[in-house]
Parts: sequence; C-alpha cells; structure tokens
Amino acid sequence: MIKAGIIGATGYAGGELVRILTAHSKVEVVWYGSRSYIDQKYAQVYQNMFQIVDAKCMDDNMEELAKQVDVIFTATPQGFCASMMNEDILSKVKVVDLSADFRIKDVSTYEKWYGIEHKSPQYIAEAVYGLCEINREDVKEARLVANPGCYTTCSILTAYPLVKEGLIDTETLIIDAKSGTSGAGRGAKVPNLYCEVNENIKAYGVTNHRHTPEIEEQLGYAAGKEIMLNFTPHLVPMNRGILVTAYAKLLPVKNADGQTGLPSYEEVKAVYEKYYRKEKFIRVLEKGVCPETKWVEGSNYVDINFVIDERTGRVIMMGALDNLVKGAAGQAVQNMNLMFGLKESEGLDLVPMFP
Repeated sequence: MIKAGIIGATGYAGGELVRILTAHSKVEVVWYGSRSYIDQKYAQVYQNMFQIVDAKCMDDNMEELAKQVDVIFTATPQGFCASMMNEDILSKVKVVDLSADFRIKDVSTYEKWYGIEHKSPQYIAEAVYGLCEINREDVKEARLVANPGCYTTCSILTAYPLVKEGLIDTETLIIDAKSGTSGAGRGAKVPNLYCEVNENIKAYGVTNHRHTPEIEEQLGYAAGKEIMLNFTPHLVPMNRGILVTAYAKLLPVKNADGQTGLPSYEEVKAVYEKYYRKEKFIRVLEKGVCPETKWVEGSNYVDINFVIDERTGRVIMMGALDNLVKGAAGQAVQNMNLMFGLKESEGLDLVPMFP
C-alpha cells in the first residue's frame, strides 16, 4: 500500500482527495493535515466521513510527514509548498502540489501575477506540469508534480489539439470560462456568501486573472511560440463545475483537390480524435452536443466539443469538467497513479452524478 499524506485536507480540494483516496485500492491515507483543525476528528469537519475516517487532523509539518509517507499532496494556498520544499523532502517522497507554486516556469511571471516571492525557484525547472494527457511520460518519472488548476485544465484541453495542429490563429483566441463557487475555496469570504452568489452571475479577474499566464504558457508550448490571449472567468451560482467556451479564427487549409479553404467539420473532428481517441477521461462528444457541467459532475471526465461558424470563419470550442475532481483532486490522483506505476484510472472510475 502507498502511504499518503494530505496537507490542506479540510479544504474543498483536500476533502475531495480524501473521498477519492479512501476508495483507492492501493493507497492508505495516514496524515490528514489541517492547520485550522489540529486534534479535531476529521469526521467532525466533514460529517460525510463519519464511521469512514476515524483519524484526527494533524498539523502541516512537511518535514515530519515526509518520514512517514510515500507521497504528499499539498492542497494549500499559493506559497506554502514552495516555502516548505527542500532536497531532504524530495529525496524521501513524491510531491503533488495542487497550488500554482511550480506550474509557471518563469519565476518573475509567477511573482508578478501572484504577488509573492517564490521561496524555492531551484525546483521550478524540475517540476512537471501534471496535465496527464499531454505530459504523461514526464509525470511517470517525476518526483514533484505541479497539478494544474480547474480553469487551466479545461481551457488547455479544450483548445490544445487545434493549437498543436496549427488550425487556429492563436492571436484571435478568446477564452470565456464559468465556475461553481467551490472553486474559490472553503474560506469565509463575503463575495461567496449565499446572498451574494445566488441568482447572480458575474465576471471577475477581467484581464488579470492569475491563471492567464499558465494557459498562455502551456498553449504556447503546443504552438511552438509565445501566445497572448484574453481569459475571462465568471462565477455562477452552483457548487461544482467549469464550463469553457473558447473562440478563434480558423486558418485555411488545402483540401484533397488542392483548393484552399476553411477546414471542414470532419477535418477538425479528426484532429480532436487524433489526440483524445485513446484518452479515458476525455470525451469528444457527438456532433451538435454541447458540453454541460451536470454530465461530468463528481467525475474525472472532461467533455469537449466544437462548432464551426462558417459565417465568421471562427471555431467555437467548448469544454466542461468538475473543478474539484479533474480540476483538482482527481487529476492529482491520476498523477500519483502515473508516478507510482499504477493503472492511470485506479480509484477514478467515478460515474458522473445526476441529478
């Protein structure tokens, strides 16, 4: 059995990690770290774990934790993992960090967008960006994985095949995204109160959301050049879910007759199938079916589709996922499975919940 420790186990992403790992046949959770609930029973924080998890919450002593486990998950605010990371820890355990501390390769970009000093920049180059469908082989060899966030996972996977194949003009790429309130975390914040969120939808982080450089960087690798795009997130009154709608100009291609024109539906669909046909957790939907958050809730699936607007020459790319599963904890477990040579889907055969 793989012994796992979770720091930040009482946040929403941490709680989802506990839920998934409790049912994982190869893992035993031995450390439920939570600075806010030290010595309190975990099941008193999350009553759904009554008679399932009997352990008490412990502190966030990463040095001590590294002596007791094989893998550490850090579901913590930005800056924590970087402040704790050192060679002694990495020589003993594998680390899956759910924060943004090691996602962005340029330290100055991280510090600019997150407004904090990076405490261990020497590990940024080594850290593998844990988007399994794209970096699977690198994840297998990693000792430190930067687990992507929910907005970024959905945005990147939705556009990746067309960016990679050069079918869209990346200078025209616009990403509109909507998230359920659990994406903001479990901490008490006035903007997230029921009366503030219910019967309301709002944009936030317009032109300056912190996931923007992460999306630009990863899609830039796919395109083989720097990308600058508009990313606008919105908060919607639901518990879970991310819905991405991305827009871009299609680039002309030559058809079998040597004529130049916009790619057909069949040609674009073939590109998505090329990259995702064998991916268990990415479902490219049938023609005319738009992704919906309710059809992925509680699961590790990403539903993706597209529509070509021949009138404007644009392609509308759409994606949906559960922000706490594929957008956080499920993806972290998927990364762990790869790091330890397990079946990638182990513990993640979660059928979407409905209603």
